[in-house]
Amino acid sequence: MEWLNYHHLLYFWVVAREGGLVPAGKVLKLSHPTLSVQIHSLEDRLGEKLFTKIGRKLTLTETGRVVFRYADEIFTLGSEMVDTVKGRSTGQPLRLQVGIANVVPKLVVRRLLQPALSLPEPVRLVCREDSYDKLLADLALHSLDIVISDAPVPTGSSIRAFNHLLGETGVSFFGTRSLAKTYKRSFPTSLHGAPMLLPLESLPLRRSLNQWFDRNGIKPRVVAEFEDSALLKVFGADGIGLFSAPTVVEKEVIAQYGVRLLGRTDEVRERFYAISVERRLEHPAAVAISNAAHHDLFAPATAAGRETIG
Repeated sequence: MEWLNYHHLLYFWVVAREGGLVPAGKVLKLSHPTLSVQIHSLEDRLGEKLFTKIGRKLTLTETGRVVFRYADEIFTLGSEMVDTVKGRSTGQPLRLQVGIANVVPKLVVRRLLQPALSLPEPVRLVCREDSYDKLLADLALHSLDIVISDAPVPTGSSIRAFNHLLGETGVSFFGTRSLAKTYKRSFPTSLHGAPMLLPLESLPLRRSLNQWFDRNGIKPRVVAEFEDSALLKVFGADGIGLFSAPTVVEKEVIAQYGVRLLGRTDEVRERFYAISVERRLEHPAAVAISNAAHHDLFAPATAAGRETIG
């Protein structure tokens, strides 16, 4: 691991924040030649220039702006940590850093995270989307508080993490007005030979859909395959093919993409997890997400009015 002298980083941060060596020297009670030496040491350590001189004024380079953003977050969090440990209110929103597996439908993510923003205490969500493996690695490094995924941590994984099932749902099938008119009648057998947009073969949902198609003797005409569920829906909204989405966000899919419902099945199940390094969720915002998922979003639906088919 490459170590960084945080005193040098602090001096750089104050100089950048105050706008120069002289005003920063007054804040830090150091001479500006001393600060200049410290900043040069940081530049030598990083191998990049952090400031450029325009006239008599120091201006951040592109690398300097990147380093300043990190330094600003580092020292802000450090101040919050001290205040929290000493029992003082920081006056800052509670941060929840969430990793989102890029296969999880964004409409489900929005519904899942909404309760965190409804707590009495202000919460700042920091959302990062990436591959499942990359997010688990970041979770292990404590760069994330939780990971939202459609799959649990695999058995035998080298990463010590815990799965918290948020809930599960069936799937609904959608298409544009013209496609729905053609394929809605006699659903699901009408899907045989129908143009279909599907997740990649490697994804859990695709495997479940394939098994359901086989059980029902359905062989759709696969037009395109996607890793990103949002991109899949955009193609579906353009009439490229039929597509599925979690039943719990059925209304949102219809409203956002202007499509029609063909039918539903509860035989294909999508499951969603919050993964953490804690055996029990401790972060107040994460607890709010879990509680709302169990008691609201994924609460058992009544049979009345359902068109479950298949």
